[in-house]
Amino acid sequence: MPETARQIADDLRARIDEGEFGPGARLPGEPALVREYGVAKMTANGALKLLVTEGVAVSRPGSGTYVREFKPILRDATKRLSRDQWEAGDSIWAADIGERPMTVADLQVSEDDAPRWVSRALNIADGARVVVRSRRYLVDGEPVQMATSYLPAELVRDSRIAEPDPGPGGIYKRLAELGAEPIRFSEDLRARMPSSDESAALSVLPGTPVIEICRIAHTAEGEPVEINRMLLDAGAYALRYKFGS
Repeated sequence: MPETARQIADDLRARIDEGEFGPGARLPGEPALVREYGVAKMTANGALKLLVTEGVAVSRPGSGTYVREFKPILRDATKRLSRDQWEAGDSIWAADIGERPMTVADLQVSEDDAPRWVSRALNIADGARVVVRSRRYLVDGEPVQMATSYLPAELVRDSRIAEPDPGPGGIYKRLAELGAEPIRFSEDLRARMPSSDESAALSVLPGTPVIEICRIAHTAEGEPVEINRMLLDAGAYALRYKFGS
């Protein structure tokens, strides 16, 4: 018989996976868990909070805790960054979400001095100018990602990359038109805790982990042409990477 909050949360997760509690279903409340598992109210509360923190459930004050209805996004890095994707005029997001509705919020495009870490990553002089594109993505109405791209201003300032709407195929197709087609990509990932501002922007509870991805796009000659720092709601994503032929 599960005795700790962790054990009860794992048991409830298994019951969710088995279909006992479907998407949107109300989970047993604290009194029911106390009776079912023979634990203290604090332990039952801790189990429900774990499921909320892990993105499995959502808490609705005054109503209860419910199985999260949001279907996780499968982020296939190989597919979304393929040349075929953006060359056809499709957004790389189409590879992640298919026909699910996606909106871009809080889009800002500016030209600024490059932070030192950006100038080093882009192999440009310290303080050189960069075009900065920051935005927040919502899928099915839920915020799932924040992203900020930095590109050498000398290369892109007179292109649609410096405009809010970069056009079909996004910034990678525009880079190809500028003779700086991105061919090779590297991504560094780490899990961390978000700041209070990040928690608010992604609508996650404080203490819920996020995934930070820093991607650098290179040309065939090895020149870096974009660095993109992304912050993902860990509960909203499954990440896939393919290796080999």
